[in-house]
Amino acid sequence: MIKQTPNDPNPWDDDATSSTQEVEKPVKPTKSKKVIGEGKTHQLILQPLSTEFDLEGLMTDFPTAKELERFVYDQTNIVLNLKGRANKLKYQIAMDVLNGLEVNPVYIGSENPYVEKSEMIPIDPIKPTPERDKSLPSHKDIQNTFYVPTFPHPDEEARAQDKKCHMIFRKYKNGMISYEILGPLSQKPYGEKIDKYGRTRPEIIKWVDPRTGEQVAVREDGTLTQQGKRLRATMLTYRVNNSNQWDIWVDREFVTLNSDIANNPWDISK
Repeated sequence: MIKQTPNDPNPWDDDATSSTQEVEKPVKPTKSKKVIGEGKTHQLILQPLSTEFDLEGLMTDFPTAKELERFVYDQTNIVLNLKGRANKLKYQIAMDVLNGLEVNPVYIGSENPYVEKSEMIPIDPIKPTPERDKSLPSHKDIQNTFYVPTFPHPDEEARAQDKKCHMIFRKYKNGMISYEILGPLSQKPYGEKIDKYGRTRPEIIKWVDPRTGEQVAVREDGTLTQQGKRLRATMLTYRVNNSNQWDIWVDREFVTLNSDIANNPWDISK
């Protein structure tokens, strides 16, 4: 039997026909069909239908939408959204997909039909980052910053496991100093429940979120907030030669010196 192969086949063309055609048997001409959905008309090129699947067989073997979705997924790796559709419509959609036809995208799903939502462990949503203290100056007025990647974690259990958080200090030109925990975020299981398979699973998963938003540690008049006192005391324990990280890297002083000031340090107009 002699076969012909089309010249330069395009593997990315969704409407490409079979790569081989038999010369002896005439090929049925392709049919053009319009699929209308949500106010849009899509022109589709349909291939000759396979007789392997038919409506009667699908309706007999898969009486529910979930069973039908799973069968189509096993055969084509395509997820369908058939729940709540008219009975004849959902079986027609499934048969079209099984026979290699395109269907309206509104009937295409995204979630694996084998995943049982009732058996999934719920996860609490991540809370938004706390607001920045409104008394702080603009970031345009930052004098210096100091990043601490291994600061003690605020969560008691995480701290017991020697986990660290990421802290950043900012000093502004008016003398204010701020602190902010940037992360990291982690998940923590809470409670226990037994699923239908007899396995013990967490009841819910919550986020351990140490983020604080940018808050004041040192006020403009030089006084420390209650949290600022604790942070400063911790930074004083981190030694740098004969000094500490707070004095050297956080509460830094920058002095601009020019020749006029050097000649007359008593002139306050300079």
